[in-house]
Amino acid sequence: METTIRLNNETKQDLDQFKQYKNESYNELIRKLIYIAKMCEKDPKLSKKTIQEIKEARDRIKAGEFYTEKEAKKILGL
Repeated sequence: METTIRLNNETKQDLDQFKQYKNESYNELIRKLIYIAKMCEKDPKLSKKTIQEIKEARDRIKAGEFYTEKEAKKILGL
């Protein structure tokens, strides 16, 4: 089931800054943010570590340091 939500421009711009790649959907982005929020509630001690790991992963993705699904399958012999 899909729905539409209304955001003001500032909120949309803030969300856009969290995107890891140009075509990332807002659904994907919001799901990641929900996951992070839940992790922070569940284990606050890990929240700073988790946030740092996410920032590092985003930097690697932006730098093009990642494998496509096809490449990963080939490496893993799948």
